[in-house]
Amino acid sequence: MSEEQTDSNSTGYYFGNASTRVQSSFVFSGPMIVILMVMMVTLVVVIVLGNALVILAFKVDKSLRRQCNYYFLNLAISDFLVGAFCIPVYIPYILTGRWTLGRGLCKLWLVMDYLLCSASVFSIVLISYDRFLSVTRAVSYRARQSMTHQAIIKMTAVWVLAFVLYGPAIIFWELVVGRSRVPKDECFAEFYYSWYFLLSASMLEFFSPFISVAFFNLSIYLSIRRRRLHSREAQLHLQASEPASAQGEGIPLSHNWGFGIKLAVRGSINSQTSSPGLGKLDASNSRAAHPSRLSRDKKIAKSLAIIVCVFAICWAPYTLLMIIRAACRGRCIQHHWYEVTFWLLWLNSAINPFLYPLCHSSFRRAFSKILCPKRHTTPPSSVLRTGQ
Repeated sequence: MSEEQTDSNSTGYYFGNASTRVQSSFVFSGPMIVILMVMMVTLVVVIVLGNALVILAFKVDKSLRRQCNYYFLNLAISDFLVGAFCIPVYIPYILTGRWTLGRGLCKLWLVMDYLLCSASVFSIVLISYDRFLSVTRAVSYRARQSMTHQAIIKMTAVWVLAFVLYGPAIIFWELVVGRSRVPKDECFAEFYYSWYFLLSASMLEFFSPFISVAFFNLSIYLSIRRRRLHSREAQLHLQASEPASAQGEGIPLSHNWGFGIKLAVRGSINSQTSSPGLGKLDASNSRAAHPSRLSRDKKIAKSLAIIVCVFAICWAPYTLLMIIRAACRGRCIQHHWYEVTFWLLWLNSAINPFLYPLCHSSFRRAFSKILCPKRHTTPPSSVLRTGQ
C-alpha cells in the first residue's frame, strides 16, 4: 500500500472517529450534561483554589522561602494553570464533541496541556528527590537551604524538559510529515496514533518518574527505620550503662521535614526519651515500645505508599491506554475509556495540593494564618492581663 493511500485511509478514519464522537456526545441527556458540568466545574474550583492557596502562602509567609519549598511552589504553579486554562478550554469541547476555537488556539492548548502535565510530574520527582536528600544527607542538606538559586535552576530545568518532551512535536509534526491529519472540528496532537513516539515519550514522562518516586520514597522509609533501630540500640546501651537519672538524655536526630518524615522523627524522639526516676514504669514502657514503634512504622509506610500509589493510579492508565490505542490505531479502545484516563491526569492536579504542601507543617501554619487570621492575633485584653 502506498504512503498516499495510507494517509488517505488514516485521514478517513480520523473523520469517522470524529463523527462517532460527535454523535456520542449528543447522546447525553439534559440532566447528564448538568451533572458532568457540575463535576467538571467543581474540579476546576478545587484545583484553582487549592493551588492558589499554596502560591499565596509562599508569597505571604517569608519563612517558606527556602530551597525545599520552591519545589512545592513549582508544582502548584503547573497544577494551577491546568485548572485555570486547560480544563476550562476543554469543557465545551467534550460536551459538544466539536472544536470551534480554531487551529491556533488548538495548538496553544495542546502545548500548554502537555507542558503543564509533564511539569507537574517532574516537579513531583524533584520533591521526592529533595526529601530523599533531606533524610540521607541531612547535614549538607540543611547547609544548602539558603541557596535558593540552585532551586531556581532545577525548577527551570523542569519546565525546559517538559516543553522539549512534547512541544516541538506538537508544533512541527505536520510540517515534517507534510500535511495535517487532524480534522478541522477536532483537536488532538498529530502524533496521537504514533505508538513509537508515545512509547518513547512515556518512558520519560511516566515510567522513569514512577520508578524514581518509588525508589526515593522507599529509601526514605528504610532510612527512617534504620535510624530508629540504631536509636533503640543506643537507648538500651544507655539504660544498661548509666543510672536512671541519666536515661533521659537521648541521642539527637537531625530534623527531617516533609510528608510522613515528621512522624518518624517524633517517634524517634519519643522512643529515645524517658522520664528519670520512674522505676517500675520503665519496664512497662519498654514492653509497650515495640508495638508503638511498629504502629509508627506502618503509618510512615502508609504515608509514603500513598504518594507512589496516587501517582501510579493517576498516570498509569492514561500512559498504557495511549500506547495500546496508538498501536491498534484506536480500533481496540473505546473513546470513553480514553476520556476517563484523561481526566485522571487532571484529577492529580487537584490531589497534589492536599498530598504535598498541606501535609507540610510550615505550609499548614501559613494556610492557617491566611484562612483564620483571627486565631493568630492576640486580643488586647489578653496582652494587658499578661502584662499585669
